[in-house]
Amino acid sequence: MTGAGAVHDEGDRDGRSGVRTALAGLTTRGRSFLAAGVAAAICAYVLGQSDLLRVGLLLAVLPLVCAAVLYRTRYRVAGSRRLSPGRVPAGSEARVHLRMDNVSRLPTGLLMLQDRVPYVLGPRPRFVLDRVEAGGRREVSYRVRSDLRGRYPLGPLQLRLSDPFGMCELTRSFSTYDTLTVIPRVEPLPPVRLSGEAKGYGDGRQRSLALAGEDDVIPRGYRYGDDLRRVHWRSTARYGELMVRREEQPQRARCTVLLDTRAVAYEGAGPDSAFEWAVSGTASVLVHMLERGFSVRLLTDTGTSVPGEGSDGFAGVNQESADAAGLMMDTLAVVDHSDEAGLSRAYDVLRGGNEGLLVAFLGDLDEEQAAVLARMRQRSGGALAFLLDSGTWLREPADVPGPLDRSGERLRMLREAGWTALAVPRGASLDELWRQADRERSGLAATSGGEGP
Repeated sequence: MTGAGAVHDEGDRDGRSGVRTALAGLTTRGRSFLAAGVAAAICAYVLGQSDLLRVGLLLAVLPLVCAAVLYRTRYRVAGSRRLSPGRVPAGSEARVHLRMDNVSRLPTGLLMLQDRVPYVLGPRPRFVLDRVEAGGRREVSYRVRSDLRGRYPLGPLQLRLSDPFGMCELTRSFSTYDTLTVIPRVEPLPPVRLSGEAKGYGDGRQRSLALAGEDDVIPRGYRYGDDLRRVHWRSTARYGELMVRREEQPQRARCTVLLDTRAVAYEGAGPDSAFEWAVSGTASVLVHMLERGFSVRLLTDTGTSVPGEGSDGFAGVNQESADAAGLMMDTLAVVDHSDEAGLSRAYDVLRGGNEGLLVAFLGDLDEEQAAVLARMRQRSGGALAFLLDSGTWLREPADVPGPLDRSGERLRMLREAGWTALAVPRGASLDELWRQADRERSGLAATSGGEGP
């Protein structure tokens, strides 16, 4: 990711504006010299001392000359910024590389470089660059880090010009900026067997249904190099041009990951909150399923489907898995609480069925929403739910245990509907919960030939 721009320091067309800009750029030293010169000139006039008047004029004129020369100096400086990497997990560092090129025929004076960064990424970086020769370049770098996911603008880059005596400083800004995307933390997951999901890469009937596919008989126009044995003569006669059958398009295993973002379902905020754990868990499952060869879709309680609404709404079939993962990670980097009261919109998206494995990260549930989730299970081949109870997440380990959480009743309702439902305690590891889900489903493995992620 690179941003580039140029600063042409060529003076102002408006004389008054130029004078104001030049005087505003005087440093403390320049203002002191100017004040001392004026005071010396006044004293020389009162006392009639011509030598003192010369000294006063010298002190007063020096900062003004420096300001005028600096303002009229025609620096042509180009700058660029490069992020490495441009997308980084929360808690990890990224390095920002800055490059300055003097594209004029004149050497520059002392340059002070400053980049604007949000406060969550760290202190504002500042660099002092010595004289840059004509056609020369300087490269500097700094590190940024954030524990909070999001999209953060970097820039614009500011350049301070200074005269050799330090009497005047002028600031110029580049016009371009870059964006650093901080995505949720991704936890590697083991390739366990979660039997019961449809469309999995198993060894039995579910595998054959997922991988057999069917020949797409919709013809297309002949292209150079196509096998003539695939010519569809009936369509050729109908359209009056040579038509061929499309190649077989095997179906792939599907997985929908549902993220509950309702504001009423979570309490607390910050990197260690229940909502951030759910976002990080969603990112981990999405990446894991894509690596396992699944066609994946991210779904929220608002009914929003990522990466978009295609022929089937899933990613990983018509686009590269890396592109699909990047698009979903960018979405999770900025996802926030919604104003939805329930999960009905997500259910409407799943009503079509044929959704494959359904993995859900849920906040607090009432009885009505638990019933909606029970109906979702009927629309999928297999269902796995991670239930986060805000009450347990807000209590400190040393606190006195509270009454029986409502999550116990909700877990029972989901399990009776066919979900593999797990409660997520504070600070739990998704890796361990993933293995626990496999162990809880192991009793059904003998009656199902599907192989999970």
